[in-house]
Amino acid sequence: MMLQVGDKAPKFETVDESGNTFRLNDHLGTKLVLYFYPKDETPGCTAEACSIRDNYQTFQEAGIPVYGISGGSTESHQRFKEKYDLPFPLLMDEDNEIAKLYHGYSKLSVIGLGVKRITYL
Repeated sequence: MMLQVGDKAPKFETVDESGNTFRLNDHLGTKLVLYFYPKDETPGCTAEACSIRDNYQTFQEAGIPVYGISGGSTESHQRFKEKYDLPFPLLMDEDNEIAKLYHGYSKLSVIGLGVKRITYL
């Protein structure tokens, strides 16, 4: 079951593709976008990231930071970000624990176990 409007966002701490620490607690009281995606460089995830990139100015104008969250490695996130000129940080979720907190991990997905594409504001 997904988080519902009005639910408190589960707290977490991780690092981005550059090793910078991200703590959700540092953003209390502010709007932000957390979008979960299964894997760097896959067709659907690339299309999603590029769509957010192409509309990023809208988020900036509204003062809403954007963060992508996925497993993989910092190196794969760095390559993905550079290749597609993504202007937002990509957060690490190597063990899918953050995705699980946000109900973005499914045991019944089409490909078996995996992270669902899901976005929260």
